[in-house]
Amino acid sequence: MKKTIALITGGFTGESVISLKSAAQIEQNLDASKFEVYKIIISFKSWYYEANGQVIEVDKNDFSLLIAGKKVLFDAVFVGLHGSPGEDGKLQGYFDMLNIPYTSCDALTSAISMNKGYTKAIVSDIPDLYVANSCQFFADKPENATIIEQSLKLPYFVKPNNGGSSIGMSKVNATAALPQALTAAFKEDTQVLVEEFIKGREFTIGVYLGKNGIQVLPTTEIISSKEFFDFEAKYTPGVSEEITPGRMTEEEKVRVEAVVRSVYNKLNCRGVVRIDYILEEGSGNFYFIEINTVPGQSENSIIPQQVRATGRSVQDFYTELLEVVL
Repeated sequence: MKKTIALITGGFTGESVISLKSAAQIEQNLDASKFEVYKIIISFKSWYYEANGQVIEVDKNDFSLLIAGKKVLFDAVFVGLHGSPGEDGKLQGYFDMLNIPYTSCDALTSAISMNKGYTKAIVSDIPDLYVANSCQFFADKPENATIIEQSLKLPYFVKPNNGGSSIGMSKVNATAALPQALTAAFKEDTQVLVEEFIKGREFTIGVYLGKNGIQVLPTTEIISSKEFFDFEAKYTPGVSEEITPGRMTEEEKVRVEAVVRSVYNKLNCRGVVRIDYILEEGSGNFYFIEINTVPGQSENSIIPQQVRATGRSVQDFYTELLEVVL
């Protein structure tokens, strides 16, 4: 008997456009012989399902749909919504109260992992993991620039602490550009994180909970023609080169896989996450950048690339994610 799955997408942030692309690819790759899928769009104004030109509002009392007089309840939720409220724990808490399983980290882990500064503090004691020196700010004040100049070495990365897709993020090479970068970041979030630049090669790697426990996907090396892997580099074809599997020695591969398994465990992750890191030039040290608990799933996104690199189909991968939570 088919399981009834709600595929949630949309959201409250600028990442909603990416969420819709992810959901389109997920929907195409969910096994129709096993799952009856309803794509539900969540926005500030409404939560709805659309079919044949008809818009059907979700009953938030039990997260159900009423279609042709029949009530549709869901066996599980496939989370394809980046940013708030699908990646910051809000919807996860709602689904927990309704006892509906879902394919992502739980409410607490989602909320913590959305906050880059808090996440770094939690994982910083993992063996072989390093974090860049940083300052965290909770308001846009004139003295912030002075604190940064006294505490950190140029260049800096200035980023919204709870944002995604590198929206509002800047690389600062000179102190004169710092006030503008801080203002841009504070437009996206009430908290801002400023980190020292770590010179090295940038990678990202998928980790997920499968039928046989925690599994690590092949890593992807990011080579951007921009100064860093910003929104344009992430979503514009040809702006960056993504090499899967990434170029690492066997020692680096073994060490990286051990570190990301530890991160997954330490943060109590579920479903598939993507961990971004840098191997520092010269030392080869693993520098943690951030974790994405609802990574992109569009056709050219990194997780589908990594899944295909293992020889598996994306459909088979999604089936396993759902079967684990079911």
